Amino acid sequence: MRSWRKSEVGSLARTYAWLVVKLRWFIVLGWAAAAVAAAVSLPASMPNSDLSGFAPPNSRAIATETASAKAFGFPVLSRTVIVQRSEEGLSQAAQERLVQRALGVAKGTLGNVGPIAGVFPVANTRGVFPSSAEPDTTALTYVVSKPGTSFRQEVAAAEAFGKQYVNQPDDHLVGVTGTIPAQLAQTDILYDHLPLLEIATLVVVIVIVALKFRSVIAPLVALLTAAASYFLAVRATNYVGGFVQGGVPEELKPLVLALVLGIVTDYAIFFLSSMRTTLDEGVDRLKAAQTSAAQTGRIVLVAGVAVAAGSAAMLVAESPFFRAFGPVLSVSVLTAMVVSLTLLPALLAIFGRGLFWPSSSRRNSTRPVARAAARVLTIKAVALVLGAACIAGLALLSMNMERLRLGVSFVAALPADSPPHLAAEAATSGFAPGIVAPTELLLQGRDFAGEPEKLAQLGRELAQQPGVAGVLGPGSLPEEVVSGALLTRTGDAARFIVILDHDPLGAVAIRDLDQLSTTVPDLLQRVGLDGARAGLAGDTAVASELVAATTSDLRRIAIAVLIVNLVLLMMFLRAIAAPVLLLACSVLALTASLGALTFVFQGRFGHDGVTFYVPFAASVLLLSLGSDYNIYGVGHIWTRAKHTTLRQAIAERMPETSGAITAAGITLAATFGMLALVPLRQFRELAFVMALGVLLDALVVRSVLVPAVLALLGRYSAWPRKLEGTDVARPPARPARPPQVEEPEPSR
Repeated sequence: MRSWRKSEVGSLARTYAWLVVKLRWFIVLGWAAAAVAAAVSLPASMPNSDLSGFAPPNSRAIATETASAKAFGFPVLSRTVIVQRSEEGLSQAAQERLVQRALGVAKGTLGNVGPIAGVFPVANTRGVFPSSAEPDTTALTYVVSKPGTSFRQEVAAAEAFGKQYVNQPDDHLVGVTGTIPAQLAQTDILYDHLPLLEIATLVVVIVIVALKFRSVIAPLVALLTAAASYFLAVRATNYVGGFVQGGVPEELKPLVLALVLGIVTDYAIFFLSSMRTTLDEGVDRLKAAQTSAAQTGRIVLVAGVAVAAGSAAMLVAESPFFRAFGPVLSVSVLTAMVVSLTLLPALLAIFGRGLFWPSSSRRNSTRPVARAAARVLTIKAVALVLGAACIAGLALLSMNMERLRLGVSFVAALPADSPPHLAAEAATSGFAPGIVAPTELLLQGRDFAGEPEKLAQLGRELAQQPGVAGVLGPGSLPEEVVSGALLTRTGDAARFIVILDHDPLGAVAIRDLDQLSTTVPDLLQRVGLDGARAGLAGDTAVASELVAATTSDLRRIAIAVLIVNLVLLMMFLRAIAAPVLLLACSVLALTASLGALTFVFQGRFGHDGVTFYVPFAASVLLLSLGSDYNIYGVGHIWTRAKHTTLRQAIAERMPETSGAITAAGITLAATFGMLALVPLRQFRELAFVMALGVLLDALVVRSVLVPAVLALLGRYSAWPRKLEGTDVARPPARPARPPQVEEPEPSR
C-alpha cells in the first residue's frame, strides 16, 4: 500500500501543485500562444560552425599554415580535391591536360573558373611518388579558392570545373573529395535524415508510454508535451546559437532532439506513474493531480536543473567547439523542464482517469512480487552479493576504456556510397590515405638556397618515419616545380608535403604525426639544418591539437560536472555519504559504457579510433542524466525514510519507483538509439554509448546497485545527518487513507 504523507513535501511544492491544477486551462492556452509566438519571433535555424570551429584557440597548425602562405605568396594545402583514376592507367594525353589546366588557371586563359584562384596537379607518375603501388593510374587536382569563398561555393566550383574541363573520355573523372566536401556531405546527410529521426523518435515515445500504461491517452499527453518542448527548445536554442562565437556544430541538432524528447518522456512517465497510483487509492482527479505534481514536480525540478547545470559545465572548455555545446544543451533542457513542470500536471488534471483509458483503474498485480524482491534485496548478505556482482561486471567492461583512441574523421565517417567517400577511396588506391589531406612541414630561419643536398636528405629521412607513405619536397621534384612553390625564391623558407599512410584525420595518423613532431628537431640536426624553425600544418596537425585539447577539456569538464551534480545531490538529500556513493556508481556506469564503446567499434568493427566528441558528450550527459534517476529513486526512498526504517523505505518505494525508472530508462535509451538512423559513424557511436549507458544506469545501477549500497550502509548513508525514521521501529500498520493536498490559505 502506498504510504504517501503530506509531510513528505514542503509548502512550496504544495503551493506549486495547487496553482498548476487551478490554472490548468490557462497553462495549456499559454503554451499554445508561446508556441505561436516562438514560430513568429524566434529564428527557424541557427548559424552553423565551419572547419575553423574545430581548431583549438591559438592553434600552432593554423599559424604555421598562415605563415607558409605569407612566405610563399600562396597556400600549398587544399581541402578540396578533384580525383581522376583508371585502373588500366591514365593516358599520356590525360596527364598532359592535367598540367595544362593548372597553367591555364594560373594565367587566366582557361576561361571562367568561378571563385577558383588556383589548382595544383599531382599524378602518381613513376618516380614522382615512390610509395605508390600503382604508377600512372591516378591524378589529383587540388583546388584553392579566392578569399571570402564559402565552403559550399568552393565545392560547387570544383564540381563545375571537373564537369567542364575534366570531361574527355580518357580523363576518367571520379569526383570531388577532401575535408570540405566530406563535411558538407555530412551536413546534407544529417538534414536529409532529420525528419525521419524526428518521426521515429516520436513513434518510440508513443509506443513505450502506451505499453507502460496500457492506454491510448497517456502516450498522447506525453507526445503533446514532448512535441511542444522540442519545438520551443529548438527555437530557443536557435536564438541562443546566434550569440555563440564561431557558430553551432551541426552534431548538436540530433542530440537536442534525442535529449529533449527523451527527458520529457521520462518526466511524463514519472508524473503519470504517480497519478495512476494516487487514482488507484480512490482520490478524485484534481486532488490526484495535485498530489502527483507536489511529489513529482520537485524531483523533476532538481533533476532538470542537474542536467542543465551539468551541460552548462561545458563552458569551462577551452575549445570553442565544445563551449558551443554548453548553452545550447542547457537551454534545451531548461525549456523542456519548464514545459514539463507546468503542462504535464495541467493535462493530468484535465484528463483525470481518462488518461489511462481503456485500461481499468486497478492495483498493479505485480506490486506484491516487486515488494517481496525489494525486501530480499535489503537483506545485507543478498545486497553484498548483488552489489559486488554489479561492480565486478561494470569494472570488467571499464577495462577496455584504456584502449580508447580519439580521431576526427570526416571522409571515413561517410557511407561507403557517398561521392566524397568513393573519390577518396580512388585517391587512396592510387597514392595513400593521407593524400586526401596532406601535412605540410614549413622550415624557416636559415638560408636554404645553398643547401639543396641537406633539404633532399631531410626529405629522405622524413619518408622513413613511421606512418609516412611519401614526401614531396626539394630534392624529389624538378627544380622548375620546386622554385617558388616549395622553396622561396629568396631561399628563406622551404616546405615539404608529407603524405601519411592512414586516414589523415583518424587516430592512427594523429598518433604518427605526434611522433613525427617530436622527431623533426632531431632530423634537422642530423642533416645539418639545426637552427631552422619547423612547424607542421594541415588537417592532421589541427586534429592532433584538437584531440589534445579535448583530453584536457574532458578532465576539466568532468570535474565541473561531478562537482555540480554532487552539490545538487547534497542539497537535495541533505547528506554527504550517499551523494558521493551515488556519483561513484554513475562514474562506474559511464566508464563501463565507454569501455564497451571501445570494444565494439575499435575491437570488433576495426575503426582506428572513436570520434573525438563522442566520449566527451557521453560523459557529460550520462553523469547528468544519472542524477535524474538518483533524484527520482533515492529521493522517494529518502522522504519515506523520515517515517520508517531505511530498509522498510527501500522495500516500500522501490516497487513504486523501479517500474517508472525502468520505463523511463528504456525510453531514453531508445530515443538516443534512434540516432543510429543517421548513417554517419559518429552518430552510431553516440547512439550506442548513450543507449547502453542509460540502460546500465537504469536497469543495473539504480535498480540493483544503489539499493544494495544503501541497504549495506544503512543509517550511515545519511551521514552527517540522521534520517528521522532510521532507528525508529515501524509503527503498527493502520488503514491507508487517500493522500490529501491542502490548498494554501490565502495571505492576509
